Amino acid sequence: MPDAVVIGAGPNGLVAANLLADRGWTVDVLEAQDAPGGAVRSDRGVHPDHVNDLFSSFYPLAAASPVIRGLRLHEYGLTWSHAPAVVAHPLTDGRCAVLERDPDRTAEDLERFAPGDGDAWRELCALWDRVGADALGALFTPFPPVRSGLRLAARLRGPDGLRLLRTALLPARRMGEETFAGDGGRLLLAGNALHADLSPETALGGGFGWLMCMLGQTVGFPVPTGGAGALTDALVRRLADRGVTVRCGRRVTEVVVRDGRAHGVRTADGETVTARRGVLADVPAPALYGELVAWEHLPDRVRDDVRRFQWDFATVKVDWALDRPVPWATEGPARAGTVHLADGVDELTRFAAQIAMGLVPDRPFLLFGQMTTADPSRSPAGTESAWAYTHVPRTITGDAGPDGITSAWTPDDGQRMADRIEAVVERFAPGFRGTVRARRVLTPLTLEALDANLRGGAVNGGTTALHQQLVFRPVPGTGRPETPVRGLYLASASAHPGGGVHGAPGANAARAALHASGPPFAALLSAGQRLLTGRGGTPDGPSPDA
Repeated sequence: MPDAVVIGAGPNGLVAANLLADRGWTVDVLEAQDAPGGAVRSDRGVHPDHVNDLFSSFYPLAAASPVIRGLRLHEYGLTWSHAPAVVAHPLTDGRCAVLERDPDRTAEDLERFAPGDGDAWRELCALWDRVGADALGALFTPFPPVRSGLRLAARLRGPDGLRLLRTALLPARRMGEETFAGDGGRLLLAGNALHADLSPETALGGGFGWLMCMLGQTVGFPVPTGGAGALTDALVRRLADRGVTVRCGRRVTEVVVRDGRAHGVRTADGETVTARRGVLADVPAPALYGELVAWEHLPDRVRDDVRRFQWDFATVKVDWALDRPVPWATEGPARAGTVHLADGVDELTRFAAQIAMGLVPDRPFLLFGQMTTADPSRSPAGTESAWAYTHVPRTITGDAGPDGITSAWTPDDGQRMADRIEAVVERFAPGFRGTVRARRVLTPLTLEALDANLRGGAVNGGTTALHQQLVFRPVPGTGRPETPVRGLYLASASAHPGGGVHGAPGANAARAALHASGPPFAALLSAGQRLLTGRGGTPDGPSPDA
């Protein structure tokens, strides 16, 4: 009988299992798919010469996360690779905003859009230098972030603290207008905000866009050398070094609850796995409450709250194997790993408004990834492994374009949407279609079939909007991983602090389980042995903030 059962071998589940194993717990990790990794996987399914990431690709949050750093995954084979530039946002008039690793180079580029914008960028960077470390500490630890919060309060007393809070809550459009005279800085903020489901007019979008820009300059947008799956492989190898095996093809259908406490799980093939100390669920909140845990074991308010749970946008992704580099019309994008494709902030607003109305956008905003530019091992020299994704409504009421795409997401719907995506790339890179050797289309239904956590093509475990963050995530409560069922912990992106490959929800759940169980002698002995042998860094991983 293991001490803990972890449901799901996505990055959060694997992080949770690693931290528990570091404390001497025996852990059983059960994964429904035939391979671990969740949304952190790669393959050669587009073309045998090209490695493509199935889901996520660039990992600034992983590189910045004290949780991931504390696992010392470089000791288990993980290395990072970077493109020459971080992000580029071209316009059809030939201008291009480029986010560089060097803040001064970014500032020089933005100065070309409008005099004074370079200094405005440096001011944003200086503010980040003052508060960034504590802001990340507050983001990646359980709520409330006592230590990081107190340090932030000490650094920003009185009006300065209120000004920072206001800045963080601004919509991306407003923050850009207040900060920059030209289009360049505004594009970088708004484009990065739409890495989540935050439109240019949504509160918190400016703060999120600023966060992503600053991470781009401090840690870059790195990729695992060899493919996203290399990050998963390192997490799994680290677990194996601690005697933990990930069991794939084991879909959990029920959390066993008796007398208000989680005692284990049942799988689709009828196996019951009992857990001595806890069950940690790396699944979306609506999959846990009312599905894995029957409503009879939950307070009535939870049913009502889950009914109000808001998913983030659905997603369509296209992977390509290109026989040569993308023929960009302007120089900037050729050096960037990530390229944002929309002809200005107004076009971003138009895109988001169409989604809000239930319409498939006719000119979708694209996040475009050049993986060989970021990691030359992804495809032969002179070629490119590329992808683009865009968002679409979860429920489609109409198509703003001419193709009649519907929520059924038939194969024809997917191909028509991929053609539309390629047409957007052609606006900024004439001749792009001529470079395509092969492509793969992942619709919202395909994404969910490949990873059940991506329900309806949602990639962030629920909206990033302010009304579902902090104490409101996933439902109004404490903002912590504990659930109404004792011994059951939510360890997915539906929990604080949300989506992104940073491991914080998994780490927070593991810490909560450890705290509830206390420090038994066997765990302390195991931790001491690891300290003496130097295996796996510190026994606790990163220190809890509260």
